[in-house]
Amino acid sequence: MHVCIFFCNFAAYLDKCVKMKRKIAIVAGGYSSEYEVSLRSAAGIKSFLNHDLYDVTIVCIRQDAWQAQVAEDQWVDIDKNDFSFTYNNSKTQFDFAYITIHGTPGENGVLQGYFDMLHLPYSCCGVLAAAITFNKFACNHYLKGFGVRVADSILLRRNDLQQLGNEAITQQILDQVGLPCFIKTNAGGSSFGVTKVKTSSDIVPAIENALAEGDEVICEAFMKGVEITCGAYKVANKAVVFPITEVVTSNEFFDYDAKYNGQVDEITPARIPDEVRDKVQALTLRIYDILGCKGIIRIDYILTEGWEINLLEVNTTPGMTATSFIPQQVRAAGLNIGEVLSEIIEDAL
Repeated sequence: MHVCIFFCNFAAYLDKCVKMKRKIAIVAGGYSSEYEVSLRSAAGIKSFLNHDLYDVTIVCIRQDAWQAQVAEDQWVDIDKNDFSFTYNNSKTQFDFAYITIHGTPGENGVLQGYFDMLHLPYSCCGVLAAAITFNKFACNHYLKGFGVRVADSILLRRNDLQQLGNEAITQQILDQVGLPCFIKTNAGGSSFGVTKVKTSSDIVPAIENALAEGDEVICEAFMKGVEITCGAYKVANKAVVFPITEVVTSNEFFDYDAKYNGQVDEITPARIPDEVRDKVQALTLRIYDILGCKGIIRIDYILTEGWEINLLEVNTTPGMTATSFIPQQVRAAGLNIGEVLSEIIEDAL
């Protein structure tokens, strides 16, 4: 009898623990070319999270549907009124959203505004910081006002080619930016729509290539140096900046193949002087505060001659596959990625 009572009580206790699990939505997909990359990040985050603490569901957002994954090959629609889903006559409402959309609507502040209206905590920057960082030209020039070094650049919009003409646009880029230069979409990632331009005849085709990814194009002067990237996060009681990764590729630049098809050497910690490392890490935390970031960010830099630190861009929803920079840097710091993610979730809650 006593044994029966014990096991009944223990079963009830376990059932209560399961019910007390935080319900976490890993929000992936999106409306850009980075859709597949985002799904890989979602799978990485799901594998990192502690499933004894969290009941984890991947939610995929597409233009035509928002759906929650309830089984390997089974998806059900999200109710956008409260970001919930119903399965087997049981309604699930989430406690927290881990946003890992690389692109719109999850990296530019749109989804953050939606979650703010629902009072649903989430993992990354708020509306303003997300909107600023997603616009490369705006972000770099905003931070330039705080003394951060950035490349010379100009911004072009879709109508500029038609209104100004190819020759005028080409001459403007040659005069203000010079060659070689990078031409890329102003709001995107994973090197989609990016071209390293070496000749004036390649300028207009590069602009057209970038316009396939968005309505604005940024043309940046080439900076020769060592490419590095540095991750960081803050919670209520501490700030953590990770070891820096050096990016070495034989490709023209750190393009899609280098990022996702292994055509790169990623060296953590980077082979740079300690004093330069300290400056980069301090600058990363300073930018974090200037922008009002939340959760994990990753900032890319170029170290030019004399170890000058130049900002490339700020990533507020960095890649989170097992081989992405952030998990690499977390391991190099001697930390556990699951525990880091738990810290961020619990801090937000």
